[in-house]
Amino acid sequence: MKVKTVFVCQSCGVISPKWSGKCSSCQAWNTLVEERQVVQSSSSVEKTSGRGLIKSSGSKAPIVLQDVGVERINRHITTDDELNRVLGGGIVPGSVVLFGGEPGIGKSTLLLQVALQMEGQKVLYVSGEESAEQIKMRAERILPGKGAHCYLLTETRTETIIQQADALQPNLLIIDSIQTLEMGAMESAPGSVSQVRESAAALVRWAKENHTAVFMIGHITKEGSLAGPKVLEHMVDTVLQFEGDRHMAYRLLRTTKNRFGSTSELGIYEMEGEGLRKVANPSEMLITQRDTDLSGFTIGVMLEGNRPLLLEVQALVSTATYGTPQRSTNGMDGRRLQMLLAVLEKRAGFRLGQQDVFLNMAGGLRVEDPAIDLAVCAALISSYTDVPISPNTAFAAEIGLGGELRAVNKIEARVAEAAKLGYKEIFISGHQKVAIRGKYSIKIHYATRLAEIFPLLFAE
Repeated sequence: MKVKTVFVCQSCGVISPKWSGKCSSCQAWNTLVEERQVVQSSSSVEKTSGRGLIKSSGSKAPIVLQDVGVERINRHITTDDELNRVLGGGIVPGSVVLFGGEPGIGKSTLLLQVALQMEGQKVLYVSGEESAEQIKMRAERILPGKGAHCYLLTETRTETIIQQADALQPNLLIIDSIQTLEMGAMESAPGSVSQVRESAAALVRWAKENHTAVFMIGHITKEGSLAGPKVLEHMVDTVLQFEGDRHMAYRLLRTTKNRFGSTSELGIYEMEGEGLRKVANPSEMLITQRDTDLSGFTIGVMLEGNRPLLLEVQALVSTATYGTPQRSTNGMDGRRLQMLLAVLEKRAGFRLGQQDVFLNMAGGLRVEDPAIDLAVCAALISSYTDVPISPNTAFAAEIGLGGELRAVNKIEARVAEAAKLGYKEIFISGHQKVAIRGKYSIKIHYATRLAEIFPLLFAE
């Protein structure tokens, strides 16, 4: 066993034998930090008889895939329906979840809230950033009188945390945060790439051996990605991203990786004085209340995972004052807007080349579903002609370069959601007439081309 000095990039985790001002892998400047590593001599290996497999001392021998027994996974169903959705149906025992988000967004609040609500389950909440008194004060503000099953530990040594978890044997272990932990065998500072990697590896190993779920809160960089080595995201089973503006009430919980469920689900919360409230009807945050009819406002039906959402699309079209027309989008890809403007001019005859165009998706949501195309085009023409569209009208169709209305997936779920929320009519692609099998209280308009929509909307 010997000790050697290496230089580790704090941005990407690459190891270099000598220092340089610029990382050769991620091209970041001044990120190489000197660290000492303990190198152990390789253990002796011996050959096994029979199939000629090599087995090292203390390791497991390979087994045939057909001989592996599979047990049904019994998930822990929490009282938080939004968290259950993004996890794929609940917490999987033995899984490791990495929970990232900006400072102050509500990561610790959400996980403490989950811990307090898991009555009947033993929860160990480990904090390296706050004292037990601070956590107690927040718990009393969120759910007063709860927490008889929740144990607190303020510790940063990973070995000590694992010892206490072995003694307590909780059903859920929460680490706040992984960047504060340190391994005694490592000489680098807490939060460094080596410390984060080794601490996370030890916790992942403990979770798998004890069949206990582990939630780890992770810091993010100024670019919005999770801090630490990229291997951290590969080690865990699920990566959750908590998004939202700290100055606004709503928060979005997204899944960017999930070995036990879909990665396209979305959970929505509202930050209140007593904690985070689940938003059962997301349309309440995505649709604003208007006292009078205004031009440039439409309702699009989008899909996040398997969840249909109604979203308000806001458009403003005005004559360019300074010669060069402006194109500004918020919540939608700007290149998609440019394409839709070209289709409106070429296929529908609207001259928008010398117009300033501003587009906004209400609620701060980032939309990637192409089914919002028709609602965007209707909002643009409504603003261009200054003719309002009925607030009881919804849209769900993708638009092609030929001006055709293309079919979108799960159209019946979209129509049913619009009908449930009280909308009177919806415009969809004519190619999906055979896909509508049920009977709905909403009037359905079918069209195959974009030019067929506008006479119906602006008949007056």
